[in-house]
Amino acid sequence: MSLFKRRRFPVEIILLCVRWYCKYGISYRDLAEMMQERGVNVDPSTIFRWVQRYAPELEKRLRPYQGPRSGSWRVDETYVRVGGKWKYLFRAVDKHGQLIDFMLSERRNTRAAYRFLRKAVKTMGDHPPTSLTTDKLASYPKAIQRLQNEGLLPKERVHRTSKYLNNIIEADHGALKRVIRPTRGFQSMKTARATIKGFEMMRMIRRGHCAPTQPGVTGEIRLINQLFGLAA
Repeated sequence: MSLFKRRRFPVEIILLCVRWYCKYGISYRDLAEMMQERGVNVDPSTIFRWVQRYAPELEKRLRPYQGPRSGSWRVDETYVRVGGKWKYLFRAVDKHGQLIDFMLSERRNTRAAYRFLRKAVKTMGDHPPTSLTTDKLASYPKAIQRLQNEGLLPKERVHRTSKYLNNIIEADHGALKRVIRPTRGFQSMKTARATIKGFEMMRMIRRGHCAPTQPGVTGEIRLINQLFGLAA
């Protein structure tokens, strides 16, 4: 398998480490010790490289199975520490809490809001939003207007600012940050983006928000094996 060419560890071990790290929010060192208890001696830095390589690949392969979402979107930003400084993680979920999309940004301005909403609309393809609920950040109305002017969002799309309606994404931020917290911050935007992709995808799988996912750990393992061309 070319994707794992020249890796001295079996594919199953690599995917297990990537899955556990992105699922449970543990340190690379703790995960290396857990693997050692299973008779696998792997350095924490090696697991780090695996996550950087295969977490983005997991997102790429899983996105086609994301399935339809409600047209009622909740959009918000949260903070992530990168290189000792706070950066902005734009996120969107539907009214049921199912992930739409996410984007890590250096800034929290109109350009960033536009880039994120444009990315989210393209990600959902044939399932565009019917309404967008945001906080009172002034950048969102300008970004939505630009998308409408470009024909990427219909003019009749409803934009609301509601703290109450956005409670669902605020709670989802908290759940994601509990997984992020053991990282104690990322060293660079590149590593942060790759790792967060893994966190978001594993949370989506774990919550059964992918079309082919069967309940429980067995279904999770089967799905990831299928995504990477391994025997079920």
